[in-house]
Amino acid sequence: MMRAVAGLAAAGLGLAGWSLWEARNYQRSFHHLNILPKGMEPMRVLNISDIHLMPDDDKKVEFIRDLVDLKPDAVFLTGDQLSSTKSLPSLLRALKPLSGLPGAFVYGSHDYHAPIWKNPLGYVIPPLRTEEREPDALPHEAMATAFDEYGWVDLRNARSSITIAGSEIGLVGVDDPHIDFDQYPESDGRDHEFTIGLTHAPYTRILNQMNAEGVGLALAGHTHGGQVCVPGYGALITNCDLDTDHVAGVFGWPAIGHEKTMTVAISRGLGTSPYAPFRLACRPEVQVIDLA
Repeated sequence: MMRAVAGLAAAGLGLAGWSLWEARNYQRSFHHLNILPKGMEPMRVLNISDIHLMPDDDKKVEFIRDLVDLKPDAVFLTGDQLSSTKSLPSLLRALKPLSGLPGAFVYGSHDYHAPIWKNPLGYVIPPLRTEEREPDALPHEAMATAFDEYGWVDLRNARSSITIAGSEIGLVGVDDPHIDFDQYPESDGRDHEFTIGLTHAPYTRILNQMNAEGVGLALAGHTHGGQVCVPGYGALITNCDLDTDHVAGVFGWPAIGHEKTMTVAISRGLGTSPYAPFRLACRPEVQVIDLA
C-alpha cells in the first residue's frame, strides 16, 4: 500500500514538473493559408496572444524579441498582454523589435485588471468556483499609448485599415467579449478586398458578425488551447462558447454545418495565470501565418 501511495505521489510530482516545463517551452506554429484575393502579394502575419507577462519573464521576453527574425509583414496582438502592474516596461522591451511594422491590437480582461487566485477546478466544476475579490488595475491606457507609438492601430470596437506588403487591408475588432466589453462597430462604408478581424475571446457571436460582413481572417486567443489537455483526447474546456474541437488552431467558419466562408486562427497563447503556471499537452505558441 505504501509503495502504491509513494508511486502515485512520484507520478503526480513528475506530471507537475512536466506541466511547468511545458508552460515555458514556447513554440512557433506555422500556417500557410491560400485565402488572399487574386493579385495580392503574399504576406506573413503574427498572431501574438495571451502573453500574460510577469516582470521576471526573461525567457518569454527574448522569445518575443526573436520573432523579428521571421521577417513578418505585420503583427497582431489579440489580448491579455499583462499579468502584473509592473510588467509594462518588460512587455515594451519584448515587442520593441517589431515596432514600426504594420499592426493592430485588441485587449483581453487581463489588460485591464491583474489576475486573481481562482480554484482551477472551478472551470470544470462550477460549485468549486471561488468568490472573486477586486483585482488590481493594470496600466492599460499607458500600454495603448505605447502601442500607438509603435505604429499599431487600436481596434477595440473599431475599424481601420493598414497597408501590408503593398496592399490595403481592412481591419475590424472588438474589445473583450469575455467581459462583455464588445460593441461590434458599424460599417464605415468602405469596401476592402480583404479584411482581418481581431477579438481576444472567440465567442460565436463575434465570429458570426465577422463572417456575415465578409471578413477573410479572424484572429483570436483567450482559450490557451485548453491549457490542460488530456493526451489522446484533447482540451476539456475552451473558457468561451466554442466547442472543444475548435479550442485552437486554424479552421473554417461556421465550424459546424453550412458553407465555410471565413478562416479563424485561434492561438494557444504564450502565457498562463501566475496562479496556475502550468500547461499539459498544450504548449504555448505564437502563430506565424503565411497568407497567399
